[in-house]
Amino acid sequence: MIQTLTARWIFPVDGPPLERGTIAIDGERIVAVEPQGTRTADVDLGNVAILPGLVNAHTHLDLSGMRGKCPPTSEFTNWLRAVIRHRRGQTSAQVMEDIRAGLAESLKCGTTLLGDIAVQGLSWTVLSQSSIRAIVFFEVIGLTRERAYDADQAWISWRESHAGVLNCRPGVSPHAPYSVRMSLFSACGRSANYHQLPIAVHLAETTDELDLLQAHQGPLVAFLQELGALDFDGLTPNVDAVIALCDPFARTPLLLAHANYWEPPSEPSPYHNVIYCPRTHAAFGHPPHPFREFLARGVRVALGTDSLASNPELDVLAEARFVHEKYPDVPGAIVLRMATLSGAEALGWADETGSLTPGKSADLVVLPLANRESADPHSLILESNLPVSSVMFRGQWTRQA
Repeated sequence: MIQTLTARWIFPVDGPPLERGTIAIDGERIVAVEPQGTRTADVDLGNVAILPGLVNAHTHLDLSGMRGKCPPTSEFTNWLRAVIRHRRGQTSAQVMEDIRAGLAESLKCGTTLLGDIAVQGLSWTVLSQSSIRAIVFFEVIGLTRERAYDADQAWISWRESHAGVLNCRPGVSPHAPYSVRMSLFSACGRSANYHQLPIAVHLAETTDELDLLQAHQGPLVAFLQELGALDFDGLTPNVDAVIALCDPFARTPLLLAHANYWEPPSEPSPYHNVIYCPRTHAAFGHPPHPFREFLARGVRVALGTDSLASNPELDVLAEARFVHEKYPDVPGAIVLRMATLSGAEALGWADETGSLTPGKSADLVVLPLANRESADPHSLILESNLPVSSVMFRGQWTRQA
């Protein structure tokens, strides 16, 4: 049976907002998104906005137990040390509980698709059985020759036993240029290309990282020595070399997390995506993020929250609102796209979700609106602190006010 909803505003994202428009859903699929008067609605949701389900393109659910425990500072390596201490003190049961807690928070905030960087791929079981779409990026770390070999073997074993299912797909995440050997980047790139899997890598996150790669100096040298993980011979020479190793045939979906200090080429690849984590970026005290320049050059930019080790919430809408407040010159339509369709494109799910488009899955959120008018309806979403009230996934309400 087709159900038709109307609301004060509908935001398809791949088209202009529709005042008092309607969205018709047949089973799991959207069958029509139409302006007012085209179709009679079965349900009027009132003074709310209907948005696509939100997309968190970069997070670490297994760090959900770290909220408030190690606030980010300008000393990046001190924060890394705190994260490592936390991980080493966790039992497997605690890690799984943190993953479930992070997922529950994500769902409450209206996320219907996420990209999770997962140590040992541990979030797969939870995510593949939940009302959400996900890419589980198996995290690999290894700068020395021995550790790189072991990490590659672990990734191969996990990949062979984790084929994609209806709502969950595998990916790989060579962690970062300061923690992954050149040969391991290359192995991940070839594997991902052959199996048509996405790659996520933390790239150009700090100036410390650039100092290590370019001059073999800076705070990361002492940090890696403490871990017994320093091997200058294994380092890539620069961040562009990392990209080339991860995408050797220029056709691998590549998610570049943070990219705070990256200079994109004049003709960026359509396969390469920057994942901007606004409140994490601000918490570390970086200069203003270059996402506006990236967009101007044609680089796709999507939003992520990063983990609760660096962010107070796993709330993509809060990230979008932060961007709107900090960068009011960026049109609201672009900010909303970064929180929805751009993330779905980056994660390879845009054929299914990310916009309210006929033929796509009925993944949507309902957001209460303030009782005011605005020349740009996007401001009603972005200049508010009202939370998501209802969530629909594959045509079923998973949370309803």
